[in-house]
Amino acid sequence: MATAPVIAGGVRQERGAVTMARWIVINVPPLLLLAGLIVGIAGGTAAVQAGVRHRFPRLKRGAHNEIAQFVFPVVAVVYGFLIGFLVLALWGQVNTSDQTTRAEGATAMQMARGLEVFGPTESARLRQSLGEYVRAAANEWSGAANGHTAPEAENALNRLYSVYGNVKPRNDTQRAFLAGSLASLRELSKARTERLLQARSNIGPPLSLWMVVFLTSGLVLGFAVTFGSEQAPMHYGMVAAVSVLVAANLFLVTELSFPFLGEFSTSPEPLRAVIQVLSPPR
Repeated sequence: MATAPVIAGGVRQERGAVTMARWIVINVPPLLLLAGLIVGIAGGTAAVQAGVRHRFPRLKRGAHNEIAQFVFPVVAVVYGFLIGFLVLALWGQVNTSDQTTRAEGATAMQMARGLEVFGPTESARLRQSLGEYVRAAANEWSGAANGHTAPEAENALNRLYSVYGNVKPRNDTQRAFLAGSLASLRELSKARTERLLQARSNIGPPLSLWMVVFLTSGLVLGFAVTFGSEQAPMHYGMVAAVSVLVAANLFLVTELSFPFLGEFSTSPEPLRAVIQVLSPPR
């Protein structure tokens, strides 16, 4: 008799510690993170800008602006391309994870809608077993997103295999439905395995990529700060706008780095929809 694939539980090791970005996504609310990035980057850049304008008063004259006007667009274009490419790639990971979850939910939904053909007794047993798995899979969501595998869900899936394996079809219709259900069960197990592997293997952008993001962000802010302007309010306003842009980009990269965590993550709603179908009418 076939059994469900097993993925060993436990928190995946991320070089001995949870990354800072992952800790932030788990523990800091998105709006607070965005506000903190804007205030921190804009405030820090304004402080640096004030120091630069005080320490190097000749920069206000803008004698170097001709060179800055040539170099800054190049830096800005490279920065925009890098951030755009990175956000697009991370968003693709979120979509892939969402499709995997939807496939798991859709397969379970298909299995739930064909149970009546097996008769009242076997249908009730199959419905109960399928419901136990779907509830366990939905309940393990937060743990699975952090690298854990709930034994309840694994055991429930194995019991579901066992229940379907013990079904004795009595006519051609039941045999056809049983064959289709077993195929769907294999797809369900595959989708669950893919979901858990995606959750366990994703650790966000590597350190080298974060360094590139921070380096290019610093270059953009640096050119904005050193751009010469005798009108201080206009200069501070320009630098503040660039700071907000950089903060928003860092927020997007951080939140999109983990497909099963954060504001833009996929959710267990497809599994919860199956629970509603399996629940008896009130």
